[in-house]
Amino acid sequence: MAYQMTSHERFKRMFEHREADRVPIIDGPWGSTIQRWIQEGMPADADFRQYFGLDFISCVIPDCSPREQYKVIEDTPEHTISSDRWGCVSKRLKAPGAEMPLFMEYPLKTSADWPAMKAKMTYADDRVPFEHLAQNYKKWKEAGHWTQAIVEVGFNIISAAWTGIETFLVALVEEPEWCIDMVNHNVDLNIQFLDAMWDRGYEFDSVMWYDDMGYKGSAFFSVDKYREFLKPAHKKLADWIHSKGVAAHLHSCGNVMELVPDLVEIGVDALNPLEIKAGMDPMKLKGAYGDRLLLHGGINAMLWPDFEAIEAEIKAMLPSLMQGGGYIFSSDHSVPCDVSLENFRKITELAKKLGSYS
Repeated sequence: MAYQMTSHERFKRMFEHREADRVPIIDGPWGSTIQRWIQEGMPADADFRQYFGLDFISCVIPDCSPREQYKVIEDTPEHTISSDRWGCVSKRLKAPGAEMPLFMEYPLKTSADWPAMKAKMTYADDRVPFEHLAQNYKKWKEAGHWTQAIVEVGFNIISAAWTGIETFLVALVEEPEWCIDMVNHNVDLNIQFLDAMWDRGYEFDSVMWYDDMGYKGSAFFSVDKYREFLKPAHKKLADWIHSKGVAAHLHSCGNVMELVPDLVEIGVDALNPLEIKAGMDPMKLKGAYGDRLLLHGGINAMLWPDFEAIEAEIKAMLPSLMQGGGYIFSSDHSVPCDVSLENFRKITELAKKLGSYS
């Protein structure tokens, strides 16, 4: 029987743009998807990654919020309205599949609100999950997991949890210095968290940051605006990551095709999730940047409920995307609750078969 690599070995080769035994396979099912799979036969206490024989990434996320108190404002059989650690008020429906909240009120309504919030976002040891790391880090390494630190940096966390998109985009034109200060304070704080983990011996294989910069068809802002207010912070983070000899992994939802040349220039090593429905083109990216940029995702989640449709998609795309390494198989965002247990099993088995390099 051929040697089966660990998740760490597979990911390492993909980031080095070398072939492995097969492509790594990971994904992010919704909570309601997990509940469906349990109803369809998956043991309730199962780790879905082990159940389906997928790869393992083990992560930690420091808390860079102002640590506002969580409050339930309204709770009904249909929904919950609450205020979170950012001071952001949102409404969540309780129906299966209603995973995304409706944001109702943001803590930063004008630039005048920023100094008070900024003062609450400072380094403290208890913002970093050191106890969790002490209990698990060695186990992850011994089990051959790929380890990853995740930080909340950039446009997405500010526009989604601090100001709202409209307020931020208006401020980007009228008060750009405020936007730049928020971005810089946020990235500096998260680099402090990363420094603290490395100083205590917790060295990760990669650092990922979530920064959704696109929607359907294009980015939220022009390339020029990206270069003005966000690119320097992204580069500062990427430079820090590379100074530790590890990989810089960016998650950006939506269509960010026009930003990719700049992302590659500043040293982004991997891009996820490559949303097909938003207009991302993984095949074009593979052709243009396949020797420098690891592609992660790009398998159209809207087709996963129809096995014949997604089978054809995978057969059309995977052989090219996996060529020469530099690819991680997953949906182009996450796995919704209209994907059955059987379909997910067949999809991942197909990915193992077609994604084999032997």
